[in-house]
Amino acid sequence: MTQQPRNTDDSGAPRLRAALEGLPAYKAGRPAAAGEGAQTFKLSSNENPYPPLPGVLKVVAEAVGEINRYPDAANVELIETLAERFGVPASHIATGTGSVAVAQSLVNATSGEGDEVIFAWRSFEAYPIIVQLAGATAVPIPLLADESHDLDAMAAAVTDRTRLIFVCNPNNPTGAVIHRAELERFLDRVPRDVLVVLDEAYREFIRDEQVPDGVDVYRDRPNVAVLRTFSKAYGLAGLRVGFAVAHEPVAEALRKASVPFGVNRLAQVAAIASVHAEAELLERVAALVDERTRVLEALVGQGWTIFDSQANFVWLRLGERTSEFAAMCEAAGVTVRPFEGEGCRVTIGETEANTVFLETAARFMQK
Repeated sequence: MTQQPRNTDDSGAPRLRAALEGLPAYKAGRPAAAGEGAQTFKLSSNENPYPPLPGVLKVVAEAVGEINRYPDAANVELIETLAERFGVPASHIATGTGSVAVAQSLVNATSGEGDEVIFAWRSFEAYPIIVQLAGATAVPIPLLADESHDLDAMAAAVTDRTRLIFVCNPNNPTGAVIHRAELERFLDRVPRDVLVVLDEAYREFIRDEQVPDGVDVYRDRPNVAVLRTFSKAYGLAGLRVGFAVAHEPVAEALRKASVPFGVNRLAQVAAIASVHAEAELLERVAALVDERTRVLEALVGQGWTIFDSQANFVWLRLGERTSEFAAMCEAAGVTVRPFEGEGCRVTIGETEANTVFLETAARFMQK
């Protein structure tokens, strides 16, 4: 039998998924511009300004000699360490290359064509990207006037097509938080077959006692999963390791949806060592929180309208002057993260960096 030729596109290019059309690009924070003799600082990526602890560097250096071997695909030692740290079954933990990769696996495991994923907006920039890549429909809900989640509107947006809801607490890029009572009321309104993901990438920076620990919330709610990362407080952004705490059916689905060998050997040993050195690492977090307080108080004193932040950054609502402010900061030696037409997110960095930012903010207010 003669095989009929297959119809092809006249362009000769491979056919790609329609979901890629119009896909928003993730915009990482720009590095600090090289200065001529002057020190420059990067405050655009919510990185921890402190280098890894000596003990963490030691285990990473030792593991470098083993990179000819595959890492433990099951992340057994890391998962057991996390299970003991959080008091949860090991079967309730799934890992990935940063919490964003775990978030993507959650979307892939729950949502596809015709399904909907709800999240506040503006919130973490990756949410609409990973939803569109899955072929699902993003349902962004505008923030309230105080830059926080409109949980009532998010609950009202749930339909029979809703499969997942992201709740970023503290919210990135605004730093706003959700208190226990309002979160519990929201969760009570969400159908039990809809997964609610509490994205807590900045959990360690919270000092507001009314903000619940997502791991406590998840324990008696099978439709709640919690995201955490080693990139922020633990200072391992360059190694890419994050994890989810979720009840077994969700955690098992996550493991099925994740990339094999995703968390490399260096990331695994560094994360384990960081958990064991948590007390020392949290002293650094406390120092950053003190700097955050100094920055927030100084901005208020300059006349800025600033809402409290419980993360490792502050948010300036600048509207049409966003690019102008970002350019002024860069000229002064600090790069910040502009969201065009909305505002700038500024990471809490080294004391010197924060001081340069504050001096620039004061000059901007006088223009």
